[in-house]
Amino acid sequence: MKKYLTWALIAFVIFYLLTSPSGAAHIVHNALGGLTSAGNSLKAFVNAL
Repeated sequence: MKKYLTWALIAFVIFYLLTSPSGAAHIVHNALGGLTSAGNSLKAFVNAL
């Protein structure tokens, strides 16, 4: 069952990417922005030590 759910999730992601590339780009942009923010916070923490 878990295997089928994994494949269904992968198929849904591919379908979403093909039907809404601007929405997918927005999600990637937000994710990278979050990683950048986390990196900056980590840098500030290490510098404060």
